[in-house]
Amino acid sequence: MADKIGKILIVDDDEDVLKAARLFLKKHVEAIHTEKDPEKIPTLLMNDSYDAILLDMNFTRDVTSGQEGLHWLSRILAVDPAATVIMITAFGDINLAVTAVKQGATDFVLKPWQNEKLLATVSAAASLHKSRLEVASLRSRQEQLSADMDQPFNEFIGSSPSMQKVYYAILKVAKTDANVLILGENGTGKELVARSLHRHSLRSDEVFISVDMGAISESLFESELFGHVRGAFTDASADRAGRLEVASTGTLFLDEIANLSMQMQSKILSALETRHVTRLGSNKAVPIDIRLICATNMNISKMVKRNEFRQDLLYRINTVEIHLPPLREREDDLPLLAGHFLKIYCKKYNKPLKGMSPSTINKFMKYNWPGNVRELQHCIERAVILSDSDVLRPEDFFFSPVKSDEESVVFENYNLELVEKTVIRRAIDRHKGNISQAASELGLTRASLYRRMEKHGL
Repeated sequence: MADKIGKILIVDDDEDVLKAARLFLKKHVEAIHTEKDPEKIPTLLMNDSYDAILLDMNFTRDVTSGQEGLHWLSRILAVDPAATVIMITAFGDINLAVTAVKQGATDFVLKPWQNEKLLATVSAAASLHKSRLEVASLRSRQEQLSADMDQPFNEFIGSSPSMQKVYYAILKVAKTDANVLILGENGTGKELVARSLHRHSLRSDEVFISVDMGAISESLFESELFGHVRGAFTDASADRAGRLEVASTGTLFLDEIANLSMQMQSKILSALETRHVTRLGSNKAVPIDIRLICATNMNISKMVKRNEFRQDLLYRINTVEIHLPPLREREDDLPLLAGHFLKIYCKKYNKPLKGMSPSTINKFMKYNWPGNVRELQHCIERAVILSDSDVLRPEDFFFSPVKSDEESVVFENYNLELVEKTVIRRAIDRHKGNISQAASELGLTRASLYRRMEKHGL
């Protein structure tokens, strides 16, 4: 027996028509909703979705012109542009039927209908609806994939013992659907680990969606993560799937997860527990199936103790933790990494392949690399651009100065309120007013730093 058609809605003010349609179609359809009052159509569409909708052309207030049916056709398509609507008319007015199709109807049937014709029309409409949804989903995924592909991505380079532990953890965890929390300083390559986990997973043929949680404002959070329907807010001109929905069947990477406010954490936790999302402005719960990977450069365990991060959310996201070592702890990899970036940027800027003097490597070994691999990458790129020599020498590199005694904070006394206020002011000045960077250095979330600034009148 062929698969049943999904869910259909029939709107007609003739009770006999509704009974006849239900009696015949119930053997071929999983669910049938019938409605006599067209005024209830918007409510029905906001609370459910249908694979096909059969709509009468004429209701009691307007028996013959068909204008009432055209009105409700436009209302349906305004709520759900992907809807497939089959118009029902008892008068065989071909011109009216053509008008309805031109205005967005999928097809039409005449009363009294032939059962085989009705079934074929409903089946075709349901197939078309499924195709429209698949196209919309593919378009959303392609847009997100294109944005993600624009981001620079390089393979892991390094064979130090600390990195071998990372590789081992990736291979052990990747084939499972366990949620992973990646911990490490800025610039250590947390997203590379996330992508590697995805490539080696059973979901490798599906999408990988990366979201920088530190870059999403409170006002855009729900729309970005959960999506919205048209009209949900002023600029919502079309339905849009959120990142959680787009990532379904694939991998979702939430970078800088510790930057979330407690309110955002609560909403994320609810979605992860129920495995459903509801778009902003809608009541429909959409099921999701994701493999979750998160990352942070903050001490998230301390944040839990300070009541700045939900413990239940931490339990949910860190089934397995992977710790990425800072570059200063993997000195053996420095020559390999430097050579790797040197090849990339000589090719990018059409320069002959340069070498690197032993004194330059020695200088690298003595430097602390606060910016980790990302800082090394930028240093190599800058040196390749500016140097005219075939060999890069120590003077071609300008490192961030190491903290000197002049930079250290001196306190007149050790009153804790004064110490905290001074350290916060110094961090903000150091990062030229960049609150995110200052919060990161202080080991705080942005929200926590703002609260402390307000407390001290900064």
